[in-house]
This record gives sequence, C-alpha cells and structure tokens, in this order.
Amino acid sequence: MDILSLIGIAVGLAMDAFAVSVTNGAVCQKVTCKFAVKLAFSFGFFQLLMPAIGWLVGKAGEEFISSIDHWIALLLLLYIGIQMLLESRKGQDEEEAAEAACHLDVPLKTLLALSVATSIDALATGVILPSAVGASSVERMLIAVSVIGLITFFICLAGVYVGKKFGTLLSKKAEIAGGIVLIAIGLKIFIEHMFFS
Repeated sequence: MDILSLIGIAVGLAMDAFAVSVTNGAVCQKVTCKFAVKLAFSFGFFQLLMPAIGWLVGKAGEEFISSIDHWIALLLLLYIGIQMLLESRKGQDEEEAAEAACHLDVPLKTLLALSVATSIDALATGVILPSAVGASSVERMLIAVSVIGLITFFICLAGVYVGKKFGTLLSKKAEIAGGIVLIAIGLKIFIEHMFFS
C-alpha cells in the first residue's frame, strides 16, 4: 500500500471539511470540546464511509456518482450558506446570534448535510483507491478508509479551534463570512467537476 499517496488523498479530501470546520469555529462564540469533537467526528466518519461505499459500488457506478456528486454538494452548501447569510441579517442581540450561529447542540440535519456535502467527492474516490494506493483487498481498503477518516477528524478538530481564533477577530461578521465560504466551497466543487474533470 502506498502510504504517502494515501495521506495525500486523505488531506486533499479533508480540505473542504476543514474549511467548514474553520467556518463553524469562527461563527461559534463559545467553542466547547464537545462541539469540536462532534463536528470533527461527523466529518471524519463520512470521509471514512463515502470511499468505502464508493469501493463497494466499484467501476460500474463510477460514471453515475461523478455525474451527480457536484450537484449534491453545490445544493447542500448553497442552502446552508444562504441560511447563514439570512441569519446574520436578523438583528438578534449578540448573545442570541452567537448561540444560534454556533449550534452548540449541532442540529442533526445541519451536521449531516455538511458532512455529506463535504464528503461526496470521497464517494468517487473510493472507486479509484485500489489503483491509487494499492487497496485491493477488503483489509487494505478498511485500513485506507480508516486513515482517511482519522486524518479528516484531526484536521477538522484543529480547524474548529483555528476558526475560533479567526472568529474573534471578525466578531459579528463571522456569520456572513461563514455563509460566503460555504457558498464558495459549493461553487468550487461544482466548477471543478463541470469544467476540470
């Protein structure tokens, strides 16, 4: 198994989730360990799950997956980003706005939408993992997807705290910036798939 290629793929796949983690950390005024771990775990779990599903689907499903993954990511991230922009315009007092933006309980539908949107590319990646890193057997594939999930978890955990530090500098503009970042990530995924793949 090519470990260096696997780590490179894992880091590359984790970048969208990292950006969303930074955004959530920036928007949240009270970053708790529970919040950071919950967010990082969800992103890590879906980055582990999607390539495993992609591997199971195999080459037969590769064309179909790559034909719709960018649409799903675009729609989910646009929806969440626009919601954040609308929330920022409601004129809540600072404490209410921080609590609403932070989602200390992390609503399940928001967490799942973010996790799926940022890991949808990993679905198609699972199809090419056997040739890319030599994960041809079930055991090697389990190791590969576990590495991807763990790397994503730690990158996203760090991202929440990086975002927290960044968010204190932005103050009230963090939610607007967060919405714009999510929309930009959705557009980036869409444009890459439509014009550069």
